[in-house]
Amino acid sequence: MNGTFPAVFHAEWIKIRTLRSTVWTLLVAFVVSVGISLLFGLSMRTGFDQMDGEAQENFDPVLAGFYSLTLGQLSLVVFGVLLVGSEYTSGTIRAALAAVPRRGLFYGCKALAGTLLALGFSLVTVLVTFFVGQWAFGPHGTTMGADGVPRAIFGACMYMTLMCAFSIGVAAMLRSTALSLGIMIPLLFLGSQGLGNLPGVRKVAQFLPDQAGAVAMQVVTPDESFISHRDFGPWTGLAILIAWTVAALIGGYLVLRRRDA
Repeated sequence: MNGTFPAVFHAEWIKIRTLRSTVWTLLVAFVVSVGISLLFGLSMRTGFDQMDGEAQENFDPVLAGFYSLTLGQLSLVVFGVLLVGSEYTSGTIRAALAAVPRRGLFYGCKALAGTLLALGFSLVTVLVTFFVGQWAFGPHGTTMGADGVPRAIFGACMYMTLMCAFSIGVAAMLRSTALSLGIMIPLLFLGSQGLGNLPGVRKVAQFLPDQAGAVAMQVVTPDESFISHRDFGPWTGLAILIAWTVAALIGGYLVLRRRDA
């Protein structure tokens, strides 16, 4: 193979397009994100008047509409892991590195191709989820031009994109699909989403990548008594997620460079 950036990037793009799991994982992410937002919005619309005054004051229609993204991003995590892990599982990593001996170029093109696809997918999914969710909230929803909403939409796109890039780095470090998913799915679904809401654990769990990144989707800062409260704001949360992602990608590169396929 011609070891130039365009040639290697094109090869990685072809791999993604021909990976059978790509369509299914992204389709699941889209359906889960939009579908749960719709159901949750309709439920909140009918039950809003039964909420107490404090809950109504702290209600964030944008974050509530984007709650489904915290579940939909699990499919993007699976996509990112499979993008790297499938080559180790099948053994094709040896042929890939033989064709592209410059491991940094190979890894960079793979990570960039996966992240760009995740970004494009996230833009579509986040916008559709936003409009569907706000429509479902009815009079309790908000508009795209309201204060803080454009920033929250941007944060949601970055949240999903960076979680995918983070999973690419983790899979490159662990070099195993099963091990990567076996660690990340329980951590994100059970640990961060579940135990992370316990008062004693929340102080630490709020700095985990998905929890910190989710703050970027907030428009209303909740009161300290609410489990959704975090000790930092949206931009800080996004910065924490970026730091996690950069660390994971660098770690993946170092492992790939130092270890045999």
